[in-house]
Amino acid sequence: MHPLVAPALEHGVGSRFASMAKPRGAKARAPEVFRRLGEVFPGSTPELCALHHEGAYQLLAATILSAQCTDERVNATTPALFARYPTPSDLAGADPEELESIIRSTGFFHAKAQSLTGMARGVEERFDGVVPDEMARLVTLPGVGRKTANVVLSVAFGKPGLPVDTHVGRLSKRLGLSVEDDPVKVESDLCSYLAPEEWGAFSLRLILHGRATCKARNPDCAHCSLADICPSAGRVSSVPVAKPGVEGRRRVPASASAEKSD
Repeated sequence: MHPLVAPALEHGVGSRFASMAKPRGAKARAPEVFRRLGEVFPGSTPELCALHHEGAYQLLAATILSAQCTDERVNATTPALFARYPTPSDLAGADPEELESIIRSTGFFHAKAQSLTGMARGVEERFDGVVPDEMARLVTLPGVGRKTANVVLSVAFGKPGLPVDTHVGRLSKRLGLSVEDDPVKVESDLCSYLAPEEWGAFSLRLILHGRATCKARNPDCAHCSLADICPSAGRVSSVPVAKPGVEGRRRVPASASAEKSD
């Protein structure tokens, strides 16, 4: 269970939501989704990020490792990684076989090792050993796409950034917030509905909700705090739909990071 998950029923989430008018349109719905998920998953953007790290370099490396891997596995791997390679300079000169042996359990270790050393060399050679805090520069580093860059910007630097992974893309469609398949277009749609300081937390809360309740193959509409405002409620699977605003008692979300797929 994510340590920041709130017991929504105990806080009267259902009673407050049930009496509210149903928002019409994506522009009105998105802030309400943000507000309700904030009741279930409270905390700031750094607090919602489950990847253990100290600083931008460690978060960047951990996010690269998190592709197709659980946060728990990454968090079990990074202590040894950062003990052996505490700085980008150390990682840039890593022996490939030794590095691969450390990160092997995260999967795709050969490609990830190449991305890690390439990222570290780029930070050392082009940015004087300091992870850049701008999107345009971050995405020039090997292994760093827009999604990973948005994680680092929003979590490590406190800047606006909305990572779009498969959970965010899926929920955006189900909630009627975007019709796009392209993650960049989904990001643009979601960002247009919220204040920049809310982007990072919104993404992480959607990820947590996607793992806990709105799953890809069997969304649990009966225990969803968004069921009464979700255009897809009850249409994706045969499970019953929750009464307006009722959040179920089940709380088994995996930890959130913007790099997971279903």
